[in-house]
Amino acid sequence: MIRSRILTIVLGVAVIFSGALLASRTGAFHLPGNQQGYEPVQPIAYSHRLHAGELQIQCQYCHFGANQSRYAGIPPASVCMNCHKFVTAPLGALRAEDELAEKEKRPPRPVVSAELRKLYDAVNSGMPIAWTRIHSLPDFAYFDHRPHVHAGVPCQQCHGPVESMERVRQVSGLSMGWCVNCHRDVNRIGVAGRQVNASINCSTCHF
Repeated sequence: MIRSRILTIVLGVAVIFSGALLASRTGAFHLPGNQQGYEPVQPIAYSHRLHAGELQIQCQYCHFGANQSRYAGIPPASVCMNCHKFVTAPLGALRAEDELAEKEKRPPRPVVSAELRKLYDAVNSGMPIAWTRIHSLPDFAYFDHRPHVHAGVPCQQCHGPVESMERVRQVSGLSMGWCVNCHRDVNRIGVAGRQVNASINCSTCHF
């Protein structure tokens, strides 16, 4: 009787675990803390496809903290204004206004896109833009951008092909196993043609 109950419990746990594992592999289920695929709507529709892809702006121009601190950081509006002090709307909209002004024989009127108006309003108000964080590790895991950037690890290794994303999403699971496997792989094959010694010691990330 007792043996039968134990067997039933063991089989039940095995079925639940197998189902959870299968669901996680098909994307229907995530383990706690795994936000893979998270793609929140941001307060301003910033296009990484345009900026990092078409315009080829380097990641560290905006995320300048990546090589000098633990955090890559979200750029302040002042960084945006380095360009958008002059660029107020998409090129197509500016050209359309220029053509219309020429046709109507008048000076071109200022054109400001709706999304950039949000940027200018934030700058004028002095309030930071409330971007929604996408990549977030649990408090018990320590991660530092600096050694990864200095070793030549490309941003896409962890963040996926951001240069093709209209809206950024979390591509990697960022689980402990995912990180450890990456460290094992680069210790074997190197990074950017250089040999590295990426630690797989528990105390490196948990202390």
